[in-house]
Amino acid sequence: MDYSEILLSIDDGIATVTLNRPEVMNTWRQQTARELGDVMTLLDKDDAVRAVVVTGAGKAFCAGADLSGDVAFQVGDSEEKRRASLAFPPVMPWQIRKPVIAAINGHAIGVGITYAMNCDIRFVAEDAKIQFAFVRRGITPELSSHVIVARVAGLSRAADLMLTGRMIKGRELAEMGLASKALPAEEVLPAALEFALEFHKAAPVSVAISKRLLWQGLTASLAEIDAKEFKLFEWVCMQPDAFEGVDSFLKKRDPQWKMSVSRHFPDLFD
Repeated sequence: MDYSEILLSIDDGIATVTLNRPEVMNTWRQQTARELGDVMTLLDKDDAVRAVVVTGAGKAFCAGADLSGDVAFQVGDSEEKRRASLAFPPVMPWQIRKPVIAAINGHAIGVGITYAMNCDIRFVAEDAKIQFAFVRRGITPELSSHVIVARVAGLSRAADLMLTGRMIKGRELAEMGLASKALPAEEVLPAALEFALEFHKAAPVSVAISKRLLWQGLTASLAEIDAKEFKLFEWVCMQPDAFEGVDSFLKKRDPQWKMSVSRHFPDLFD
């Protein structure tokens, strides 16, 4: 699709997706959700892309929902139609098989922070305003926040942020463990892009498997994940990239990975 609210660039295997409505601080609406869902699907299928960085144009990452529109669904509409009307992306960052880094370059309010929490890793501007503002608007947090935030930061910190809706700064987000690093705003995107290059050193199918297991582990039991881990470990140990990884290590050379996510991701997660 032609994008009107995001920008996409790919350089050296790293895709950068930029929310691109800086004049309204990248506020979120249905079109934003549609375009982000589409681009995540596209990047998931592109074997040349090893990692994805999501950021915002201008001074904000995303200042929350665009409140100028009306909710346009009726009682009895399908769940799919209701989710689209409420601007829920059809595909989230955690669902794709590539690592996704949120470069939170500025304010992240409401959906701006809940979407970022659906990414795998977060870098944040230390002075950015961060707010799970939902309860202060008479609604509730979405995008699986009640699971993700609590599992990442602990129940007490999740309750602190989500039940009060209070505003914090990016440095406190990092102190709570909800972001990996807090940096000056101008350093956030460069740092995220530099970090993303680390994924070139790792086998793409192995990364995809580990990512899927990590996210499934948010809600699965230890025994369930252990069983899946063992089955997948047996499988991956017999694949070409396992032999290449060992051989390149012993010979002190860069690995030349032979497997691709689109063709070799195993059907072993059921």
